[in-house]
Amino acid sequence: MSQKEPAGVSEAAIAVHWQEEAYYHPSTEFIAQANMTDKSIYERFSLDNFPECWKEYADLLDWDQYWHTTLDTSTAPEYKWFVGGKLNASYNCVDRHLGEHKNKAALIYVPEPEDEPHLAITYQELYVRVNEMAALLHDFAGVKAGDRVTIHMPMVPELPVTMLACARLGAIHSVVFGGFSGKACGERISDSGSKVLVTMDAYYRSGRLLEHKSKADEAVKVAANEGVTAEKVLIWQRYPGKYSSDTPPVEGRDFIVNDVIKQYHGQRVEPVSVPAEAPLFLMYTSGTTGRPKGVQHGTGGYLAYTTATSKFVQDIHPNDVYWCMADIGWITGHSYIVYGPLALAATSVIFEGVPTYPDAGRPWRIAEQLDVNIFHTAPTTVRMLRKAGPDEPAKYNYHFKHMTTVGEPIEPEVWKWYYHVVGKGEAAIVDTYWQTETGGFVFTTMPALQGMKPGSAGPAMVGIHPVIYDEDGNEIAAGSGIAGNLCIRNPWPGMLQTIWGDSQRFVSTYFAKYNKNPNSTDWRDWPYFPGDAAVQAADGYFRILGRVDDVINVAGHRLGTKEIESACLLVKEVAEAAVVPVNDEVKGKVPDIYVSLKPGYDASDSIKKAVMQAIDDNIGKIARPAHVYIVSDMPKTRSGKIMRRVLSAISNGTDVGDVTTLANPQVVDEVRGLVQG
Repeated sequence: MSQKEPAGVSEAAIAVHWQEEAYYHPSTEFIAQANMTDKSIYERFSLDNFPECWKEYADLLDWDQYWHTTLDTSTAPEYKWFVGGKLNASYNCVDRHLGEHKNKAALIYVPEPEDEPHLAITYQELYVRVNEMAALLHDFAGVKAGDRVTIHMPMVPELPVTMLACARLGAIHSVVFGGFSGKACGERISDSGSKVLVTMDAYYRSGRLLEHKSKADEAVKVAANEGVTAEKVLIWQRYPGKYSSDTPPVEGRDFIVNDVIKQYHGQRVEPVSVPAEAPLFLMYTSGTTGRPKGVQHGTGGYLAYTTATSKFVQDIHPNDVYWCMADIGWITGHSYIVYGPLALAATSVIFEGVPTYPDAGRPWRIAEQLDVNIFHTAPTTVRMLRKAGPDEPAKYNYHFKHMTTVGEPIEPEVWKWYYHVVGKGEAAIVDTYWQTETGGFVFTTMPALQGMKPGSAGPAMVGIHPVIYDEDGNEIAAGSGIAGNLCIRNPWPGMLQTIWGDSQRFVSTYFAKYNKNPNSTDWRDWPYFPGDAAVQAADGYFRILGRVDDVINVAGHRLGTKEIESACLLVKEVAEAAVVPVNDEVKGKVPDIYVSLKPGYDASDSIKKAVMQAIDDNIGKIARPAHVYIVSDMPKTRSGKIMRRVLSAISNGTDVGDVTTLANPQVVDEVRGLVQG
């Protein structure tokens, strides 16, 4: 592997030293049953057939009224899809399946305590629950089409029930991840102008029943300070009939859903037929600076895109038991636990707890018990399970036909463990790249059409036409070994419509960088810039290097942090690695490396030297870190992501900020003591 910069690399590009991996091919058994085996789909979705090709996706839905314009660009880049069409998302995910699938499980809920039984909810039962909740929201809470409802709930079936009830009314839901603070929830209530907050009294996390309702009180207070009044707080009970919070309901404002909903027993609510471009939900994503952005997704375009990608990429059939281990509070849970799988009449598993509690065998026990055959998780979780229980999967008799990885690039070493150990060499893997803003996958292999390549997301998704630009807007060729800024040339139905209440921020964040004419209504003038760096191999596969913000400029050489982290994981003792920039008087920035070890290994100078050597061998001395720190654990969010911001602050001796919402805040002081003495 070259230790030199490829010829012709400017400071605007990112040097890449990664070696491309070999292909792994899906089994003939998988291909024989796959939903998409027709290679001509790429031709059908070529730019020559744009935008009418997207009719193929939209035709997977039931429409109350067909559209007359596939794509309206008159307010570009705020696009409108399937204009003139009308439909209802709740109807498409529930009602339309009752004729054929009403007695089939729509959701299987797995509580964290292993002594609590699983709960299977059939499509008929889901229909009843969604209708009753919709009646409560409409008649009791005054929710109507276009209103916003903030939902701050953990992983329980009442969460998708509430989302689908909102969708049934044409109301816009804004789900806040359960692990977020009351302050974060309150800011989202304020920004969206929600009059109703739906929450829960308590839920399980790592063996403890955590009180949750107090966050609602803080949220309402924060929103009120910003001039928005949440008139009603609706509280679901973790144990129906029993209130599990020490924080009492506020008289006249707070109501127990489990009590109030009895008034709506047996009620049916006609699904509200909304325009295709009507917003379905808001999903707030944190910006690097400033307040979180309310990413707005439309009903027709988003639902068509998630349904089709669930069918063709996830290979979901109605008879599959599909488990996505994400949280519904993130976009992955919206698209690939709720809307996509339910639109296809699949059985979708919802797990309340953490994957490593009470031990690292828990996911594989669940897979065995439920006969899960499609498994979907993030590299963070894969690394966590590889670290905590590398040999656990072999102990359980489950068989996945398909596995997904989502959320961040997966290092080749971790990919191979996922394939050989978790998938037992039987499952096709799709390594997907996408964002909250894209609504669904935008880079991935089609599992029956292309080989898998460890560490590579694969080619662009059908109908997605990408380009890699340098800082100056020059196109970087495939196979050049040079990375740059990833862009997508064309709009697609799953993409965000705008940022709620802030068109200007929408344009400046995602489109301004490479737009040459701000008055243009031609989509060709508005390349979408997701903010990520990537390199395209000669075979057309893309490898994502991480956020452009995370690129470290060492003496004019721009190095992708993901590539350095991947080199660290080649050291057999290393389970996780995080690379952060630290200020250097001579070079500007240099990498600091934090690693945690697999069970059974102790910190030693020899491991640090092995990490240094792996970087020298695989990237070159230019990437050599200032320090290698071996830590017992990384500071992590409640969803398991490493908080590199905190590590960077420690390395640079600056304020780490608020760490109270971390899953393991005590680790911060431990790491600070190690680094700063």
